[in-house]
Amino acid sequence: QVQLVESGGGLVQPGGSLRLSCAASGSIFSIYYMGWYRQSPGKQHERVATVSTDGITNYIESVKGRFTISRDIAKNTMYLQMNSLKPEDTAVYYCKAYRASNPYGGYWGQGTQVTVSS
Repeated sequence: QVQLVESGGGLVQPGGSLRLSCAASGSIFSIYYMGWYRQSPGKQHERVATVSTDGITNYIESVKGRFTISRDIAKNTMYLQMNSLKPEDTAVYYCKAYRASNPYGGYWGQGTQVTVSS
């Protein structure tokens, strides 16, 4: 059983920055792909960024150049650095751990709210 705990959300003005953290219950990064997803009212659940077991990253087009996904293997923690935030980035952000062979399965964190507003 993998447990994931997100933190770092909050209220920020447009153009500001936040860093989200996802602490895993053990050394899982060599086994599981990791990802950040978001859900906002009236919108579909959206995959924001992923990092493979080999450290290969992928981003949706709308966050490229603004968001950076990373991992600290020693701390069993994944991060999402979010810069130049926009109101449309407002959502609950979730982290997920999944095996490459089963991208629709895996484990989810409880979510952290990010609100971008002036």
